[in-house]
Amino acid sequence: MPVEFLGIATTNDASETSARSTAAFDPAYLERIVRAHEDNGWTRVLFAYGSSGPEPAALAAYTAARLQSIELLLAHRPNVSYPTYAAKTFATLDQLSGGRLSVHFITGGNDHEQGREGDTLTKDGRYARTHEYIRIVKQAWTSPEAFDHHGQFYDFDDFVLDAKPFEGHVPTVSFGGSSDAAFRVGAAEADIYAVWGEPLDRTREQIDRVHAEAAAAGRATPPRIHAAFRPIVAPTQELAWEKAHRVLDRIEARKAALGGQLSRRHPIDKPENAGSQRLLEIAAAGDRYDTALWTATAKATGGAGNSNALVGTPEQVAEALLAYYDLGVRVISARGYDLLDDAVDFGRYVIPLVREGVAARDRAAAEAATSGAGTEERVA
Repeated sequence: MPVEFLGIATTNDASETSARSTAAFDPAYLERIVRAHEDNGWTRVLFAYGSSGPEPAALAAYTAARLQSIELLLAHRPNVSYPTYAAKTFATLDQLSGGRLSVHFITGGNDHEQGREGDTLTKDGRYARTHEYIRIVKQAWTSPEAFDHHGQFYDFDDFVLDAKPFEGHVPTVSFGGSSDAAFRVGAAEADIYAVWGEPLDRTREQIDRVHAEAAAAGRATPPRIHAAFRPIVAPTQELAWEKAHRVLDRIEARKAALGGQLSRRHPIDKPENAGSQRLLEIAAAGDRYDTALWTATAKATGGAGNSNALVGTPEQVAEALLAYYDLGVRVISARGYDLLDDAVDFGRYVIPLVREGVAARDRAAAEAATSGAGTEERVA
């Protein structure tokens, strides 16, 4: 089965390890970093969302006009627009990009960050709203006739999209989270369910939970699984670990320079969202797991988003990722600490090895199936 790779699209080069050296809003850097992904084997890039950040749909449209093959994953918070308007925006972007759009719906795990844009619902209320929102958007994309909706959060009559997504394409719906509510909503509605990189046994637990919730929702086919990591790669294992500890030192130095907090969106201590709580729990129990997973970066950042690292040579990191593939992960999100150079290096040196490993597994499975069919015929 194919494996896909998700990178990041940004308008400046700041990261947890360094202040930006570009302008705060640099369209040339945005085009450069997305082109680096397109030219080095990545499948798609994410346009992230934050209350204080640039509007990601506009960035996706700008990118679609300048790059011809990279796919676009647009992060969207349901609290910022009515679902009919969002469905129209997404369909327009899908038309402009020739069918390259996917949408990642973010319910929001931090009350204060949500409140910055007037969202006062409780966490459970936000998940209920997201569930209703996604269903409306999907119906708007596909319904040939006008429809009415009278729900808990939205109420309207006689809506239809004249301009549907590109040539019958329905944008992929992506969703993530580690709370009970997240599993219920995402497993019921998403095409791709996103988790943060955890040890293999903990990742298996999350995959099993997604599959169980999907079955409970009546789905015959569960969502594909997306796992996110911070790769730290070097030519030798020794150099990779030296690089990893330099990364950690730089995170701590930047955190100190910023008064102990790396982001306005995420507290270093006591995060509200279940995913970050899981990352910190895992980090407290140990900093090395499996063959390459390193949790020190997650601990240093308060479990902020995608923050567990995979450390090693390209071969070691590829083998670690293939272990996740064997669990059922089909989308790999990776973002280095030097956003541009790491995207190039990961694309050149790791992605081909992972794809080769997946192809070898597919060949072995096909040969086993052929051999099994031959045995059945001889027995018959």
